[in-house]
Amino acid sequence: MTGLFADDSEQMDRRTSRSICDAVGERLQQSLRPEPRLPTHLERLMNELRKQERDSRPR
Repeated sequence: MTGLFADDSEQMDRRTSRSICDAVGERLQQSLRPEPRLPTHLERLMNELRKQERDSRPR
């Protein structure tokens, strides 16, 4: 396997690797942010589901 790590001098240092990982993670968080709110009808359904779950729990 000579393609990936052919020369030790080409390996990046830990600090550079961490910076790249952080930048990629930041970009992913920005692009995968959830929608700020559900549409009204879905919000009502979710609230109803939560209520039913609360009411059906054993006490």
